[in-house]
Amino acid sequence: MILSGELVFILPYFLSRVFRPTFLEVFDLSNVELGSLFSVYGTVALFSYLFGGALADRFLPGKLIAISLLSTALGGLLLATYPSYLMLQVLYGYWGFTTVFLFWGAMIKGTRIWGGSKNQGQAFGFLDGGRGLVAAFMGSLGVFIYALFLDADVQTASILERQDAFRYVILFASFMVGLVGVFVYFNLKIKPSEQNPNNKTAHSFKNIVAVLKLESVWLLMIIILCAYFGYKVTDIYSLYASEVMNYDEIEAANVGSLQLYLRPIACVLFGFLADKSRSILWIIVGFVIMLIGSVLFASGMIQSHLSALFFLSLTVLAVGTYAIRALYFAVLQEGQVSLALTGTAVGVISLTGYTPDIFSGPLMGYYLDRFPGLLGHQYVFIYLVGFSALGLLCSIRFAKRMN
Repeated sequence: MILSGELVFILPYFLSRVFRPTFLEVFDLSNVELGSLFSVYGTVALFSYLFGGALADRFLPGKLIAISLLSTALGGLLLATYPSYLMLQVLYGYWGFTTVFLFWGAMIKGTRIWGGSKNQGQAFGFLDGGRGLVAAFMGSLGVFIYALFLDADVQTASILERQDAFRYVILFASFMVGLVGVFVYFNLKIKPSEQNPNNKTAHSFKNIVAVLKLESVWLLMIIILCAYFGYKVTDIYSLYASEVMNYDEIEAANVGSLQLYLRPIACVLFGFLADKSRSILWIIVGFVIMLIGSVLFASGMIQSHLSALFFLSLTVLAVGTYAIRALYFAVLQEGQVSLALTGTAVGVISLTGYTPDIFSGPLMGYYLDRFPGLLGHQYVFIYLVGFSALGLLCSIRFAKRMN
């Protein structure tokens, strides 16, 4: 579950997050164009969340996840050819289907079954913490492979030399995704105990209506939307290191990779704490931390001569972001969502909660291209301040209403 949960997103998201400056150069993209690719992905994913969630209530998680991984890996072979911008749009739309329709609801439901009735915080904490550890390891390995095959100095390498080196990173990532897909198909045996997985009524319109009647579901939509926007901002950490802190490509990629090591620490720690009290209380703490970190970056005080402050602020922001991300589906039980309707609830919640997949890329890309350097990044973090505050308010209401 942990391996598949992170590797399925390596190709569409992870490579451009860790290697953002390199990714923009080798594919000859602007920040707005890259953001538009994410919008194509998000638009397809938007509908995939809803219908894929219903699918997860009918079939066993292992088979759905395996098919998702194998089909996603095939797209990496096309990415390694450096296709045209039009083909990239098609590819990202394809990934929006393969990584969500068959995968997302199945992963969340499988994790909820795994956690049982008393360990939801730990289950989701271990899931996202483990995913963070996988991401960090893959990031470090990706940087190593890129540096290994980049024959020239990173500062003087031509675009063709960078493309050749980065192709090995893409192919390695594709191989790992496919390999885990095969492993999952034969070994992931998670089964629900309270329902028949082939129950044909599980995806009915009646169940969608039942889910929408819960206030907790509506609050979770907004909480996840705000938290996920914070997670999308992690896409520009390496770009901030490059454009504002004046790091070279390898150093910037290392920043994007190293901050991922905070994810397993934050997720596992907050997962344990959540099971000792209530998950929603620690989500509130996470939003407070994320708000503090976003204010620091939005202020504009973090510049190239203040490396220590940069890493401190990055740590604060990342810990808050990952803490919330680890727990927001752990509160399904607190929100009185039955296990039998988990897939449907996840689909409905994700329909709104993951809309930053559509708008955050172009939004951030506009400000980063229109106002190069520090100012563009400040505008992005000002938006994050607003989302952090909104998420905090909704989390407090959730805690009061579900008390």
